[in-house]
Amino acid sequence: QVQLVESGGGLVQAGGSLRLSCAASGRPFSTYVMGWFRQVPGKERDFVARITWGGAITNYADSVKGRFTISRDNAKNTVYLQMNSLKPDDTAVYYCAVTNLKGDFGLPLTYQYWGQGTQVTVSS
Repeated sequence: QVQLVESGGGLVQAGGSLRLSCAASGRPFSTYVMGWFRQVPGKERDFVARITWGGAITNYADSVKGRFTISRDNAKNTVYLQMNSLKPDDTAVYYCAVTNLKGDFGLPLTYQYWGQGTQVTVSS
């Protein structure tokens, strides 16, 4: 089992920044692919970004490219999502997730463990 706890969400004005953190405990963190997803009420959970276990490969949704940066610190068992130039459309509950399965990293089904989510609200 892996336990994930997100933090860092909050209310920010458009154009502002937030950094989300996801602290992992349980099985060895460094072997997992880590991802961030987001969800608004009534809609599906959407892929935001992912990072491979060594941090060498990152991928982003088109909607956040150039604004968001995913990173990880395996020594601290933590993954981060730096969000800059935030827009009202970024408002959502943000979830971190981990997996050691092969599959489409953009799909929630590929991920084995999830955090409880943290709310990000961007005002116009």
